[in-house]
Amino acid sequence: MYETKVVGVLGGMGPAATVDFYQKLIDATPAKADQDHLKVLIFSNPHVPDRTAAILTGGPSPLPVLITSAEVLARAGADFLVIPCVTAHHFHAALQQAISIPILHIVEETALEVLASDRAPGRIGLLATSGTLRTHLFENCFEPKGVTIVQPEAGIQEACVMPAIYGVKHGEGLQEPRRLVRQAALHLQDRGAEAIIAGCTEVPLILAANQIPIPLIDPTTILARAAVRRALADDTATSSGQASS
Repeated sequence: MYETKVVGVLGGMGPAATVDFYQKLIDATPAKADQDHLKVLIFSNPHVPDRTAAILTGGPSPLPVLITSAEVLARAGADFLVIPCVTAHHFHAALQQAISIPILHIVEETALEVLASDRAPGRIGLLATSGTLRTHLFENCFEPKGVTIVQPEAGIQEACVMPAIYGVKHGEGLQEPRRLVRQAALHLQDRGAEAIIAGCTEVPLILAANQIPIPLIDPTTILARAAVRRALADDTATSSGQASS
């Protein structure tokens, strides 16, 4: 049997989302014994500066810490990286330029999977940080293919989505964040969304598919599937997250 590639997980943004990704990576792996699972290196670094603050208010850039963390994983033997934080992908291009191993792109992988379906929705609601909304990460991947991304109205974003996400990050319990994020999802449905993207990796921790009447798209799960494919590939084919240079 050929040697599988080593998955490097640049995590800690936040730690619970990193745990969720790893569980989904395990679930996505076609394993019947311990020895069938992937080699995984996880660097959970919660000291990465807040990505949304950097984008919206000129807070400290997370890029230097992201680069240092990526280098730790590369030196440890990772063959490619994944980042279970959506907002951090605003810095993906600069980070990829700084390191020599590929970094899968959670938004690009999500668009590839969703748009490959014959029943891809025409309007998708987005539950994400305000930093992700500002950078139009999802719009840039989906809208050229004819899919409209529906953002929450500003009041809902400020009163429901951000408090829900940061409630999870702050360990304040899940009941209130779950209520708030479901309210925001139903708001997006009222605005014409035919499906919802859990566009922050904290969102799948508080919103399940059976809690809303329209489909829920989970980029964390999609990234896990993409990482499994990459790790198990026995050729030199590249994924959408491979550096283009």
